[in-house]
Amino acid sequence: MQSANMTVSHKKAKVLCVIVTLNIFICVLMGLKWNFGTGQSRQQKVRIPSQRFWHQRFLSESFWNKEQQLLDVVHNPVMNSALSSNSTSLLPGWINDICEPDYRVPAQISDYNTLPQRFRDFLLHMHCRTYPMLINQPHICQENPFLLLVVKSLIPHFDRRQAIRQTWGHAGILANRTVVTVFLLGSTLLVESFPDLQGMLVHEGNFHKDLLQWDYRDTFFNLTLKEVLFLEWFSQHCPQAQYVLKGDDDVFVNTLRVLDFLDGLSEFKAKDLFIGDVISDAGPQRDKRLKYFIPESVFVGEYPPYAGGGGYLLSGELALRLYNVSQEVVLYPIDDVYTGMCLKKLGLAPEKHSGFRTFDIEEKFRRNPCIYRGLMLVHNRTPQDMLKLWPWIVRPELDCQ
Repeated sequence: MQSANMTVSHKKAKVLCVIVTLNIFICVLMGLKWNFGTGQSRQQKVRIPSQRFWHQRFLSESFWNKEQQLLDVVHNPVMNSALSSNSTSLLPGWINDICEPDYRVPAQISDYNTLPQRFRDFLLHMHCRTYPMLINQPHICQENPFLLLVVKSLIPHFDRRQAIRQTWGHAGILANRTVVTVFLLGSTLLVESFPDLQGMLVHEGNFHKDLLQWDYRDTFFNLTLKEVLFLEWFSQHCPQAQYVLKGDDDVFVNTLRVLDFLDGLSEFKAKDLFIGDVISDAGPQRDKRLKYFIPESVFVGEYPPYAGGGGYLLSGELALRLYNVSQEVVLYPIDDVYTGMCLKKLGLAPEKHSGFRTFDIEEKFRRNPCIYRGLMLVHNRTPQDMLKLWPWIVRPELDCQ
């Protein structure tokens, strides 16, 4: 029995010795691998970043950019904490919705006195977004429209509005879908000698019940104001509309083609829908003679992709989000660029669609009825053109195959 125990102990000792030897051998191999594999890398210097990971953010010298940075403080104080607390005391008047001239502006824009009067007027009031409504249609969307047609117009354009009502903007049931049309207007024009047409406009509004009018000066630079006022109205009186087509009163819209396109959309695609004639890689014009002139003292930087303001199509859900985010973007004097800025703030971009021709089509195709069958929107067309083109769209005997 004692001999057997000694034999077992001897065997255990041999196994233990083998295990220890194997462990030592493995450690030696790993050490050799470490020396040969990493010796060269250990000789390299450690790279130290040349710049700080976080750096202080400085206010821009250009007025709009500076106003936007200050507005960012209000909506995102943590990310913009680099700005001192003293800077917040300089926050502009739009924080309190004060609709009075902002007399900080002339002192903050070096060439303010050399700018066109219309530009100076915009800058003095760019903080104001609250204007009384003169004509409203609070119940126009009570039937939950599938498509809301929104037309930017001016008071004297009676003929354009009437042509639209008789053609592509005819409200009611079209292709088994509910369509509603509204026209957006301001009040006074810059031309002082223009006759007072407000009485006629009130009569038109009472008769057709499709006018929305606010008491502000209806100028080119105030088209952005018209945009945000509409978005606010939409959020209050028509949030259930599934889609919105927004355009000028001199565009022609193939409403049937628009409805057909929308019926074929997936739910996923419809959520963030925003299509039009998209302009990319653009920036501000610096020539004072141009309509879209923006001085460096007001804005620096490139424009985000944006759809030409002549007309575009978006989902009602996205229109509501645009209203919310517009409170975080300082008004810019070019309305379609401003909408592109709001989309960028949402992390979105407009999608280019060949059916939108805000820069018109080739002249040789303008009298071809079948060309208009395939388009959604074309700019620009007179009231007489609209009355001529609409029968081409709805005439069943026209064969375009």
